Amino acid sequence: MSVILNIMSQVKNYIYIIIMLFSIGVYSQKTIENDPELAQNNISYRIQQAKEHLDNYNYYKAQLNLDEALVLAEKADNKKSIGLIYAIKGRLQLVIGEEDKAIKSLNKAIEVQRITNDNANLGKSYKIFGDVYFVKKDYYQALDSYTAAKTKFEEEDLDEDLAETLLSEGKTYMLLKNYRKARTIIEQALALSKKIDLTKTHSEALINHGIVYNKLGDNEKAIAYTIEGLQMAKENKFTNILNEGYLILSDLYNEVENYKLSRNFLSEHVKLSDSIRNLTQFNSSKEQETQSKLADVHHELEEVSEKLKQSESDNSLGTLISILSVALITILSLLTLSLYKNNNIRLKTNNMLHKKNSELIIAKEKAELASKTKANFLSTVTHELRTPLYAVTGLSNMLLDENPKPEQIQHLKSLKFSGDYLLTFINDILQINKIEANKVDVEPESFNLKKKINNIVLALNNSAQDNNINIHFEYDKDLPENYIADQLKISQILINLIGNSIKFTKDGDIWIRIYKIEEKDRIYTLRFEVEDNGIGISQEKQDHMFESFSQGSIQINRKYGGTGLGLSIVKGLIEILNGKIYVKSELGKGTTFYFEIPLEYTSVKETTENKVTYFEGNTSEVDLTNVKILVVEDNKINQMITKKILTKMDLQCDIVDNGEDAVDMIKNNKYDIILMDIHMPGISGIEATKIVRSFDKELTIFALTAVTIEDKMHEFEEAGFTDIIPKPFKQEEFEKKLYNALAGKKGSTASA
Repeated sequence: MSVILNIMSQVKNYIYIIIMLFSIGVYSQKTIENDPELAQNNISYRIQQAKEHLDNYNYYKAQLNLDEALVLAEKADNKKSIGLIYAIKGRLQLVIGEEDKAIKSLNKAIEVQRITNDNANLGKSYKIFGDVYFVKKDYYQALDSYTAAKTKFEEEDLDEDLAETLLSEGKTYMLLKNYRKARTIIEQALALSKKIDLTKTHSEALINHGIVYNKLGDNEKAIAYTIEGLQMAKENKFTNILNEGYLILSDLYNEVENYKLSRNFLSEHVKLSDSIRNLTQFNSSKEQETQSKLADVHHELEEVSEKLKQSESDNSLGTLISILSVALITILSLLTLSLYKNNNIRLKTNNMLHKKNSELIIAKEKAELASKTKANFLSTVTHELRTPLYAVTGLSNMLLDENPKPEQIQHLKSLKFSGDYLLTFINDILQINKIEANKVDVEPESFNLKKKINNIVLALNNSAQDNNINIHFEYDKDLPENYIADQLKISQILINLIGNSIKFTKDGDIWIRIYKIEEKDRIYTLRFEVEDNGIGISQEKQDHMFESFSQGSIQINRKYGGTGLGLSIVKGLIEILNGKIYVKSELGKGTTFYFEIPLEYTSVKETTENKVTYFEGNTSEVDLTNVKILVVEDNKINQMITKKILTKMDLQCDIVDNGEDAVDMIKNNKYDIILMDIHMPGISGIEATKIVRSFDKELTIFALTAVTIEDKMHEFEEAGFTDIIPKPFKQEEFEKKLYNALAGKKGSTASA
């Protein structure tokens, strides 16, 4: 009994000591944690130590430093350091042959670095990813990763990392046997590494350049490049590069039948390989380090077991402790084994998921780049198309007004029709692009729905009468008329659908019906129906009719015309308005399109538009005698057309072809209106307008432009343009805008 009491007393003392030491440790730890600078220094120190151990082949110590740094970084919630630590872990795991673990670590690094916009380290993670796939012989995946890395390094001007990535990319092309591409890429790596004095990459690139020239059949250059790279590696003690160079040079001399030199370099390679192996054989494997630790633990357990045996004869309590210890060790061993197996299964599954995730991330970035390229391409192309279209539509209008010969009238009308058709097609492509890019904004306002649809029917009635069609409009008598919604988009949807019915119906009827499906609070879900008894649509064609450039058939396209974009635009706009569209049709019997969208009821009547877009008064009341207009336009044909239109309106104009001259002319002359192009040599129209606004706030300046207005609207407003006239424009609208501006000036003068 006294023995038990003695043991319990000793245990109690040990517990007190442990608690005291633990308290001191916790207090110290909290002090460090509460000081962000100290915590960051601790993290940075361990990361630096890990890098040094990694470079010196001491992988076990590198792992320990990284684990400690990760614990500190997670406690401090230092996401940038967390991303960097996982990236270095990935590099370490790659070196020791644990590629799947490396993928998992790099995925974690990339995930954090993308959130924190740490582009520099994100590029390095992509580079290591490429190296992992390179080792796994997934060369195309490696190239994707290297491309992603290069993009980030170029953005951040990290020439050193860029040079290393170019070299890795070149080596990958070598393994794909695309030696000409490899030569081009390695030459870029050589030029960059030489420029920034990156000796290590330079020497390795020279040696790999030697391999490429050997594969391309030029052994003389191959040997010269390899010797140059080898000499650089030797001078700077780049052991691994030197070792690789010896082997390559040995193979090259063997190929040119210089067997003596081949043997000499092979001998150097073997000696250096042995030296490296001796240096790394213990440190290169974390498993060996673990085995060593396990051996120490096993030895300690044997000593404890021996002591327990010796104390067995002294008292029965020793025997009990031995049995309990063995039982505890056995249970812990079984538990560890079970956890190890479960962990292995989980790791394999996670590795597979992380690999797929990394592939998806790169694919997503590729898709985003492709989408951006597409948008830029469309913007450029549409601008370039609108500019000559201005000439086509402008010249055809002018020629029609200049008493052409009777036999020329039809040709000119056809030319005008073709220009208008092409402009509609361009606008449709732009709208599809905006819908796909989620760049279409909803602009709700109060309006009268019944009145809006009546106006649409009136506008389309002439086209309907040309095809001998009667349009019937049915509006549910119990349905309110005033709503808050984007009336322009609703108008565009209905104009497309009714226009479609008119196009494919001859000697028939079209019915437009509006009625309520559901009412909740102030939100009405309305169904809009557009029914015709035209040619109808086959079931096969109905499945694809809402896709871009989709029509019933080539024959229908030729007979009825159209681009096949209208229904795609309709579907996109309805989805933006949180609605759905359906179609019912039968060949020879007609088609019904119906869509359902939610609209908010309002008791407020339709918003009245105070701004007059076009001049509605008598043009003879406007004094044009002393009106001066400055046309700023660099395209000679456009200059001629605009001048002709102004001359026809009895308006005088001056013409300049760049922004700098425009600013000088405005400073030195008094103009009533400026017609300003946007894209010009020198400063742009936007910059020129900003300068003009610095000394004249009241001058009327129209942006006469072929750019996509919606994309640039905020820039036009910031620059200070009075209004915008998109090219190509309808001549009558252009004239009315000018008359309206001049009438406004007259009114303001009179009031003054």
